[in-house]
Amino acid sequence: MSCKLSVNVNAIAFLRNRRNLPWPSVERIGRIALEAGAYGLTVHPRPDERHIRKSDVPILRDLIRNNFSGKEFNIEGNPDAQFVRLVEANKPNQVTLVPDDIRQATSDHGWDVAAHKGFLKDVIGLLKEGGMRVSLFVDPEPELAFLASEVGADRIEIYTGPYGGTFEPDVKRQEFDKVVTTGRAAAKVGVGLNAGHDLTRENLPELVQALPNLLEVSIGHAITADALVMGMAEAVRQFRAACGDL
Repeated sequence: MSCKLSVNVNAIAFLRNRRNLPWPSVERIGRIALEAGAYGLTVHPRPDERHIRKSDVPILRDLIRNNFSGKEFNIEGNPDAQFVRLVEANKPNQVTLVPDDIRQATSDHGWDVAAHKGFLKDVIGLLKEGGMRVSLFVDPEPELAFLASEVGADRIEIYTGPYGGTFEPDVKRQEFDKVVTTGRAAAKVGVGLNAGHDLTRENLPELVQALPNLLEVSIGHAITADALVMGMAEAVRQFRAACGDL
């Protein structure tokens, strides 16, 4: 059992943006990750450009298109008009729709799909007409897999923050069970499965074992923290091992 690793380079960009300097280079670190076997790169541009900038997006797009055939580019974000224009201009392999706003430090909840059903159906239809696969960021609630299929999503990405960020054993088991139940619901309705947030080399293997339909995990904070110790190439290799992809 294995899933693919997409490296989220937002934390690299956040470090770069602390100074008005071009390093660390998001493109160079992205190249190292791909050369080490990462399946793709993920970015989550926000309107204030506090980490990934709009100008980073075509650079990373071209890095993958021109040098890494078969690898994927995933752009996450809240699908306002500005975001939709950005993804339409850059045509990533996958667009992950996330219901966040400018005040959030990071994504911390998934879509209320029922409340935004018409809006999501329209946006998903537009993006799919443009040749992009669409994933919906959702909380670990099984009924959301069914609702995601109703609005046309190709995949869901389960928000795993409560699982990955919990260290009390009983609570962690409860959160693990929620993720697994939701992942299995996705399989039943024919929706592809991704996961992300606070996943580590330590907590990934059990999840991968329990969900053979888990296609992709997007890892940013943990892999960047590990890369500070062991380098990005080795961090990618160890995360791929945790995913069962070695």
